[in-house]
Amino acid sequence: MIISSDLAMCRTKFEELLGKRIVCKTNGGRKRIITYIGTVEHCYPNVFTLLCENEAGKKSIVSFSYVDVLTRTVRVGIMPEISESASETVAG
Repeated sequence: MIISSDLAMCRTKFEELLGKRIVCKTNGGRKRIITYIGTVEHCYPNVFTLLCENEAGKKSIVSFSYVDVLTRTVRVGIMPEISESASETVAG
C-alpha cells in the first residue's frame, strides 16, 4: 500500500533532480524493455516529465507517474555528470 507521505517524498526527490539527466526503464510488453534517457523538465503533483532526445536529434517529452516509480513499474537511475575539466581532457 502506498502512503501519501511516500508519494510526497518521491515528489520532493524528483524536484531535487530538476534539470539533471536520468534514465527510466519501463516494460514495453512481450519481454521488451523501453529505455528513456533525458532531463527532468517538470514536476507536477502526480507526474514528472522527461525531455528526451533521440539519435536523430529529435526531442520528445515523456511523462511518468510517481506511483509507477514507487511500485517499480518504472525503474529510475541517475546518469553520471560529466565535469567541465573531464570533458576538456578528453577533447584536448
